[in-house]
Amino acid sequence: MHSIFIPFLQSALYVLYFLHLPGSEIVVYEGDILLRRGRRSAINCESCLWPKSQDGLVKISPGLLLFLAMTERSWIADALQEISTLTCVQFVNRTTETDYVYVEHGCWSYFGKIGGRQAVGLVKNGCMDKGAIQHEMNHALGFIHEQARSDRDRFVKIMWEHIVAGNFGKVNSKNLGLPYDYSSVMHYGAYDFSSTPGKPTIVPVPNPSVPIGQREGLSNLDVAKINKLYKCNCCSNVLPKSKGSFTSVNYPSPYPNNSNCLWLIRIHRSKIFLQFEAFDLQHSSDCSSDYIKIYNGNSKNSPVLLDKYCGKGPLPSLVASGSTMLVEFTSDESITATGFRFSSRIQGKAQINSSVGFIRSNDL
Repeated sequence: MHSIFIPFLQSALYVLYFLHLPGSEIVVYEGDILLRRGRRSAINCESCLWPKSQDGLVKISPGLLLFLAMTERSWIADALQEISTLTCVQFVNRTTETDYVYVEHGCWSYFGKIGGRQAVGLVKNGCMDKGAIQHEMNHALGFIHEQARSDRDRFVKIMWEHIVAGNFGKVNSKNLGLPYDYSSVMHYGAYDFSSTPGKPTIVPVPNPSVPIGQREGLSNLDVAKINKLYKCNCCSNVLPKSKGSFTSVNYPSPYPNNSNCLWLIRIHRSKIFLQFEAFDLQHSSDCSSDYIKIYNGNSKNSPVLLDKYCGKGPLPSLVASGSTMLVEFTSDESITATGFRFSSRIQGKAQINSSVGFIRSNDL
């Protein structure tokens, strides 16, 4: 659990046991989106976005049910922390804000900001996965389901003959100029709302074997969409694959000045091994100019695996204690170099010095 969330998790200011939805005012849209009756046009409502503060951050204050177990509180905090790390949307403790969200029972959300005290349902079996929590919070940020995009028929086929009534509408959406995302946390699964056991409701085209409906965490495009909708000046990436190689911007050409980029490596239920295959950053005293810094977790509040590091390689291989690792890269306005290339993969047979996260063998 990350320090930014500890005060509100412990204080649990909002004690709400039941959700009251006036039937004359609220309708359920697409299975889990709550809209005020007659306000379906709110799906494209600019005024429904959460406002930016003067510091460029979008600050949202969440509250939790008093009787939530600490494990559940930690799950919610972890899911929201990932959004805060990778975007300008920050979940902070409430002070005097009149517009805020609080966590309720269920698995649903209002669309966008509705004003005042705004409920979001996150406490229910099947809604406590990281991606499911982020799914509902993304509705509150103003995002529809991915398969409801205006261009969805180019990417999926809706199997109407197998569908429970409703839930698969299409919205005249702007799509932010970003690609369709099969791996979005906002995408339904292949069998969601099926009226016939074993029969799919959504089939990707042209390749029906493409996985859809993951709930392990934000995809790279989920992050890009939040940053674009809210005009966040963020350079951030999600690396959700079990292995892969990644580089600094422009590599092997010099990286740009005045950069600050993050790579969140997230591997499902495995420890992460990280190895730098090439490394060349501007050298400076105490690495105060350009540097790489690596955290054992999904935020800059996580324990540091490798403090500011610069110059030329070699760089030690590293291992996280869990399934997430955050790589931060910063450059100043002066000299640049060729940057770096690194690879990550799941746990192998390397022996680990658990106190510092260095790998003592050449097993990578």
